Amino acid sequence: MDQQQWAQVVEAATRAPSIHNTQPWRFTATADQLDVFLDPGRALPVLDPTGRQQVISCGIAVEFAVVALAAAGWLSEVELLPDDDADHLATVRVIGPIVATDEDSALAASIARRHTVRDPFQPRVVPVDLLDRLQAEAAAFGTWFKPVTRSEEEVATVFLIDRAEEMEQGDPAYLAELQQWVRTDPAAVDGVPVGAVPAEDPHGRPSNWSIRDFVVGTRSAGEGAPVDADAPPPEVERPTVVLMGTDGDDRYAWLQAGRALARVLLVATAAGVAASPLTQALDWPATRTRLRARLSLVGHPQMLLRMGYPREGGEVAVSGRRPVAEVLTVAP
Repeated sequence: MDQQQWAQVVEAATRAPSIHNTQPWRFTATADQLDVFLDPGRALPVLDPTGRQQVISCGIAVEFAVVALAAAGWLSEVELLPDDDADHLATVRVIGPIVATDEDSALAASIARRHTVRDPFQPRVVPVDLLDRLQAEAAAFGTWFKPVTRSEEEVATVFLIDRAEEMEQGDPAYLAELQQWVRTDPAAVDGVPVGAVPAEDPHGRPSNWSIRDFVVGTRSAGEGAPVDADAPPPEVERPTVVLMGTDGDDRYAWLQAGRALARVLLVATAAGVAASPLTQALDWPATRTRLRARLSLVGHPQMLLRMGYPREGGEVAVSGRRPVAEVLTVAP
């Protein structure tokens, strides 16, 4: 493969979602392989001191590259943690040409269409057969996929998310780090654009599930939409919430979780379903351990997602991406 072909693959890979849109990756390509590295210069030492969430993000990028290669007519194989370099997360080797299937093309098309949707979803249930398909996709990477459906599980999970959010909002170091990655410039190439997060206080949303508040501390008192006292109460949002996890809890497991999450997001997008993370309870070791105990999980939770159908006509602010030339090196 030549430089232009690799640039197209890496452009697709960099469409992967990442914690706070830090895009913590860099790539090196040769004729027949792509090496993926963690970029430690884009770390989140407060929110993600072990790098777990950023390694998961890189795992998503690895699988997006695999999907892009397949759609372009190339069979590939992935080797995780190929050497002693801790930042060398994966090698994607091109095996040879293949005939791309309709599914290959559909998944690749979903890379550009997938966006994190934090606004309320439509009151439509995600079909069970789609959830079964997503569970099978995750299982192929040694990752379990568990819908949170029992009332006692929902109560425990909601409590821990709210508790973690409260802890984070009370931590000045967390707030300072968060603000470093919130972007007001629509042309920003990284970080979370303010247009991509709801302006209202997430705690005022009629939903049990609290999304992360990216602009905490910047709202004026009482800021928000005017309240019509005569209007009927808003319908309570009940998104589908799923927990993904792995038996292990090391870099290999995190990469596998990321690859599984990539497939889940792309298959869901192809079916018209959007997602956004609810990872506050997984940020803090204490609440992550309690979640594991309260839900009697066998293994380690790696990702919590809310899923549903976006509202008609809703506009999604697209997070920027760093130029491919900034993250890709093509060796002679």
